[in-house]
Amino acid sequence: MVDLVEGIPILRPYIDADNEEYWAAVKAHKLVIQKCEACSRYLQPPRPMCPECRSMDTLKFVPATGNGHIYSYVIYTTDRMAYPAMKLPYAVVLVELEEGVRIVANTTGIDTEEIHIGMPVKVVFEDLGDDLTLYRFTKR
Repeated sequence: MVDLVEGIPILRPYIDADNEEYWAAVKAHKLVIQKCEACSRYLQPPRPMCPECRSMDTLKFVPATGNGHIYSYVIYTTDRMAYPAMKLPYAVVLVELEEGVRIVANTTGIDTEEIHIGMPVKVVFEDLGDDLTLYRFTKR
């Protein structure tokens, strides 16, 4: 569970027609990614058109394994740069999923000193209220 500072709102995702199915899956504790059925490319973040083949009508959301490894990361240790709703220190990771796309999220259940490039991780979900569910990554 992410350690939040009480009284400071957490940033919420912007939901639109291109990503509403994605965020509905997250709410149901499922990770999905877009896949172009024309060229088989996986896409993240969701978008209206495939950047590979320019198709606009062949993008479908498919289940993701939720497994990957840390490709890059940043650890926030000072409130000068960190988001004020998050208790310090905390990490933001760029995870390369088994499907080949990269996704940004916070970690949970990992000491910041343990985090390293190549670390195997898996997705977990956290309900932060009736109307907000976010995904995080934890050790695998």
